[in-house]
Amino acid sequence: MGTEFFSQLKCRECGRHYPKKAIHVCEFDFGPLEADYDYDLIKRSISRAAIESRPQSMWRYRELLPIDGEPTVGLQVGFTPLVKADRLAKALGVKELYVKNDTVNYPTLSFKDRVVSVALSRARELGFEVVACASTGNLANSVAANAAGAGLRSYVLIPADLEQSKVLNSLVYGTNVIGIHGAYDQVNRLCSEIAGKYGWGFVNVNLRPYYAEGSKTMGFEIIEQLGWRTPQHTVVPMASGSLLTKICKAYQEATKVGLIDEQRFSVHGAQATGCSPISVAHKAGTDLIRPVQKPKTIAKSLAIGTPADGYYAVNVMRDTNGSAEDVSDAEIIEGIKLLAQCEGIFAETAGGVTVACAKKLIDTGKIPRDESIVLCITGHGLKTAEAVAEHIGAPRLINPSLREFDSLLHAELTAVPAGHRNGQPAIAGAARAGESDASLI
Repeated sequence: MGTEFFSQLKCRECGRHYPKKAIHVCEFDFGPLEADYDYDLIKRSISRAAIESRPQSMWRYRELLPIDGEPTVGLQVGFTPLVKADRLAKALGVKELYVKNDTVNYPTLSFKDRVVSVALSRARELGFEVVACASTGNLANSVAANAAGAGLRSYVLIPADLEQSKVLNSLVYGTNVIGIHGAYDQVNRLCSEIAGKYGWGFVNVNLRPYYAEGSKTMGFEIIEQLGWRTPQHTVVPMASGSLLTKICKAYQEATKVGLIDEQRFSVHGAQATGCSPISVAHKAGTDLIRPVQKPKTIAKSLAIGTPADGYYAVNVMRDTNGSAEDVSDAEIIEGIKLLAQCEGIFAETAGGVTVACAKKLIDTGKIPRDESIVLCITGHGLKTAEAVAEHIGAPRLINPSLREFDSLLHAELTAVPAGHRNGQPAIAGAARAGESDASLI
């Protein structure tokens, strides 16, 4: 692959062009910069057959990713399963439902491995020896792991109250973990200052135009795994709003370069009520995002009060006839349990947000029950196990006695409703339980 597919950066607001360096903001209107591609050349160079012949990783779509040469970081990232979720579909009362399962992404069990692979591959091309990030957890884990594998020094800056499992999953790679007393937005501002002073490659600051493009690969994979078509509805968790906009961009680019015919699709956003600036704006019919000063939610990975791509996310939902929803902490927990009990997929809190918001969108008719739906599940539940630890019961303890086991089994079978006995969890009550607590998210 050469530089001809990706030759410059472009301001999303005014369209001015910039050299493809470690810059991320237009100097004229402060609009965000993004990679600019030669789609006509890509269309002549790419095909379904060529993609299908390549290794099963996110790099099979490399013509549409912003690096100059071959990737050097994250060669095994991506091509995670698209699970046909029939039991969850039955529970939600819909016809055709899929789960894009990035809980098994390599190496850190979240979709952030996609964006970091692109950012660090580009960082190497630009000559950076130190890479860093501001993170609510998953990004820190991915930067730490992928930097270690690439032989790069790394620093990850996180809110000091982050889940301990995510802190541990960064420390183990030998990165420099810096906890900041403050919300994510304060961490992010500090990172901008550090990037300017020390000249490090911050994946979500000065390397953001490259980093953000990695999210498109989730969309490309969904299309390919559905037999080269887009789902009619895609539900995406929103923190900065970037993932939602990039999945939409993937659907549009696949059409633009001739991989699929033009198709109708809607993209829907999911947030926690305790930090839902994008959802609030969409419901109000405005693209003016009002910052949340003090996010209050168990979904810490989504707790970005000033979302960088919020404006663009609102417009994507509007332009694709999508919707936004937000859910309480109780609903998030029920969403995690519902996905786990129906499909055997343990998602972190962001996944609970996606499932619970999808349920609301279906119940209110914003997503029709007879159309195809994909839920984007972005991280593994072991990363936020403490959020559900007190809500899933405890093991029953007995002595090593068959008589005691028989007694326990008899008591359980007489107590459990018939719906549970035949393998179908009692779903209807779950939503009602979630709706009883609207104080958070």
